[in-house]
Amino acid sequence: MWQAETFDISTIERELTWAAATGMNTVRIYLHDLLFAEAPTDFLARVEMVFAVAASKNIGVIPVLFDGVWNPKPKLGKQPEPKPFLHNSTWVQSPGSDVFYDRSRWSELQQYVVELLSFFKSDDRVIAWDLFNEPDQVDVVTLKLGSRNEKIATATELVGTVFDWAREVGVNQPLTVGVWEYETNGEVVKNSLNQLIIDRSDIISFHCYEPREKLAAVIKSLASHGRPLLCTEWLARSVGSTVDLLSVFKEAGVGAINWGLVDGRTQTRFPWRSWTEQVDVNEPWFHDLLHADGSAYDEIEVETFRRLTSS
Repeated sequence: MWQAETFDISTIERELTWAAATGMNTVRIYLHDLLFAEAPTDFLARVEMVFAVAASKNIGVIPVLFDGVWNPKPKLGKQPEPKPFLHNSTWVQSPGSDVFYDRSRWSELQQYVVELLSFFKSDDRVIAWDLFNEPDQVDVVTLKLGSRNEKIATATELVGTVFDWAREVGVNQPLTVGVWEYETNGEVVKNSLNQLIIDRSDIISFHCYEPREKLAAVIKSLASHGRPLLCTEWLARSVGSTVDLLSVFKEAGVGAINWGLVDGRTQTRFPWRSWTEQVDVNEPWFHDLLHADGSAYDEIEVETFRRLTSS
């Protein structure tokens, strides 16, 4: 999406037009530290272009600075073609594991955080800063780099450091990192990282791909912290997170950003389990709302979005 050779603002504008027509007023957009390291000024200029296009559609943005999910060995340059029928086969982590697990290199990330946030620190197009997506996510589908406990411990330290850098900038927008693992009663799994996230986030953001009853329990539990709630990932049809749950968010006064808009290179119409088993290519879509031409996967779903967001 972001590299100079493949940056395609016309496609981005077309798809943001579809997002607005569906009723969306906010999108969550992933960035990457290697893009900044390669050419800071050019990268920030492209980010500005996307923010401007989004604003022209009355859409705000929630940038994601770092990501702990999928391929831990990112590289600049031509990216591999997606592997057929495989969910997120080309998605890369930020920072890569070489930096994530090497504390002596964390300083390489500071300029990225500080300059990016400083550039947009008073920009009302930015709804919030999502500093790190699932920083402790397991790496079993790519490379087994270490134990889960090791990743949680490392992530706790790095996320805390990123919060420190972001606070020093003094942005006008709220800072957040999302929680994503829950007990059966809906309470967040207790560990050092989740405690830090809850303590230091201005708004409580979370991921929830659960059916109605569990989603309601998660919202009830998180509401106890007395801060605004924003679900930054939901919608996974075959595991019970379906479009009708938009009404649950609306009734609870919780912001909701579903995963996936247009079926494309990320191939997230296929399920997570496509990493571990062969899937039926004709089974119901997992994520995503629109075909590549902008037509609805399910017109009733799109009408649900329009009805609930317009009212």
